[in-house]
Formats: sequence, structure tokens, C-alpha cells
Amino acid sequence: MAAASILASSTHTESDVHQLGRVYELLTADEATQPVPRHYLVGGGSDDPVELPEEVYRVLLRVVDAMQKGLSVTISPTSQTLSTQQAADLLDISRPTLIKALDNGKLPFTRSGAHRRLALTDVLDYREQRRRDQYAAIEALSVDVNESDDIDEVLNDLKSARKAVTAARRGR
Repeated sequence: MAAASILASSTHTESDVHQLGRVYELLTADEATQPVPRHYLVGGGSDDPVELPEEVYRVLLRVVDAMQKGLSVTISPTSQTLSTQQAADLLDISRPTLIKALDNGKLPFTRSGAHRRLALTDVLDYREQRRRDQYAAIEALSVDVNESDDIDEVLNDLKSARKAVTAARRGR
């Protein structure tokens, strides 16, 4: 299944920024006064407005909020199960690297014939764990440097920290 995506650029004209502000105000105007705000989509050739489902409204609100802040937004439909290529794309790693992680038991999967399928929640959990591990590695490599410290001593400390991180990674 090919995933379609929508990418909203982070560069906007002054008119775009003004319009985004108006859309955001419209989307948030009823939140304070109504327990469940109701929003409608009007356009095309139809005279009958269509009520937006709550989930669509929330997504639209988050997209407009992000765009107002100058962030890029990507919307991509996903299923509850992913192919190995979809999971690799989501994790921003190569498919062979993902296969290695699957073979090492770092990520659960099921087989559908010859194909491996991964649960979206497992892939998202794995991505978060990788992120935590990366931050921990960065923290382990950080060393407080004082200008009066001997540069050779600092370099030795960094080398020792790097070796410790490598040993810990291989020990997993």
C-alpha cells in the first residue's frame, strides 16, 4: 500500500500567516463556550455544510497550530500494521538495518506468508526507545571542560567515555 502524504511548508507569506491566524481563531472560538464544539466544512458547490468529526477537527487544529509556529507538517495515512519498508521509513533507517533489529529480537513482528508485519505501536515504542538511548549516549559522552584543564587529559576522558558507551552498546 503506497502511503500518500501532505507536506505543508514552513515558509508563509504575510497573507498566509494572517489567514492561518483567522483559521486558528475560528477553530478555537467555541471551545470555551461549548463542551463539545461543532465545526462544519462548507465549500465546493454544495449548500449543505458537513459537520467535521471530532477526530478530524483535532487534527486540523494541530496542523494549523503547527503551521502558525512556522513548522512543517506531514500528514500520512498509516494502518495498524506496517511492512518492513514502512517501518524503516518511519524510523528513518534503512530496511536492512530494520531487518537486523528484527532478527536480533529488538522489535516484535509477525509473519504473513514470507512478509514480516510490525505493529505501529511497537514501531513507535522502538523509535522512542532509540531516541532515549541516543540522548543517554550523548549525555555519557559529554564532559565538563574547564579552560584550565590539560587538553590531553580532556581528550583521554572523552576517549574513555566513548569506549564505555561502545562497550555498553555491544553488551546489549
